[in-house]
Amino acid sequence: MNTTYVPPLKALEQKWYVIDAKEQRLGRLATAIAMIIRGKNKPTYTPHLDTGDFVIVVNAEKVNVTGKKSSQKLYRRHSGRPGGMKTEVFSKLQARLPQRIIEEAVFGMLPKNSLGRKLHAKLKVYPGPDHPHQAQKPETLIIETTPGE
Repeated sequence: MNTTYVPPLKALEQKWYVIDAKEQRLGRLATAIAMIIRGKNKPTYTPHLDTGDFVIVVNAEKVNVTGKKSSQKLYRRHSGRPGGMKTEVFSKLQARLPQRIIEEAVFGMLPKNSLGRKLHAKLKVYPGPDHPHQAQKPETLIIETTPGE
């Protein structure tokens, strides 16, 4: 008989990590962040539970994309009203709201259900090098996202 694995409560302790997005590739950075938020980097990973950690991303304004994505990649939002579709290219959104780029990339990699909506609160993105989460004593996490360099 199969039983559902439920990790012990002490295994569900959540850490805080700081990741510097300076000169990082957007997609590779987002997949690494999504894995940490989801908890897939832990041996106690359980798909139906929140076993992940909190992630603070700093220097979001300095994230990179390859090729012509900075002038061709579109970000869309809709007000809900007829004709309310707004589009913006990567470079303009990066100048205006750089944290939204990383948030959308990571949120697209999380499950589209109540657990995924709960995991949204575990990502904190800041455009500059400063963040207000020093009280949580976050650990610095280095993610190598540029292979071959």
